[in-house]
Amino acid sequence: MTLKIASASSLWIALLLSPVMAQTQHDMSSHTDQMSHTSVSAPGQINPGPQEPGQGAFAAIAEIVKILGNDPATDWSRVNITALRDHLLDMDLLITDTQVVTTPIAGGLEMSVSAAGASGRMVPAHGPVLAGETGWTSSQTRSGDTVIWRVTSPNDEAKIRALGFFGLMATGDHHRAHHLAMATGASPH
Repeated sequence: MTLKIASASSLWIALLLSPVMAQTQHDMSSHTDQMSHTSVSAPGQINPGPQEPGQGAFAAIAEIVKILGNDPATDWSRVNITALRDHLLDMDLLITDTQVVTTPIAGGLEMSVSAAGASGRMVPAHGPVLAGETGWTSSQTRSGDTVIWRVTSPNDEAKIRALGFFGLMATGDHHRAHHLAMATGASPH
């Protein structure tokens, strides 16, 4: 009887550990082997595998490096991936560390943010671009160590208020082109 219980226990342990052991074996396979995997989605169709190369900043840099590598006109003496990385870090800090005091005003919002760090660099740069892409009024002033950003539009007041600071900072389709320009040295920040 004891032997059967031990055998049953061993069987259960083996069954419970088999996914862990399989995962460990999978994790230890070479990076090169993992990169070459493709799968068949349907008869005659090849699925190239994962498309996202991990964390967002890494993915953005990988995308730019690929574009530059595929462009024979790339002037490698001007390429500055570190500047792009610094900007991507600013983008992350803007989202994760910025404290905003938002006040509704006629036609939109007034937002007060620290002038130090990422927000102090990004809000003054983004404000005019937002105005150009949307037609909204966007103005920034500095008051001590605070940037005061006002965004208004008589026709889009509800939208501006709904977007708030972070939505307004993300508005527009200029980010990818800006990242490429930074990496190639065509834009300082």
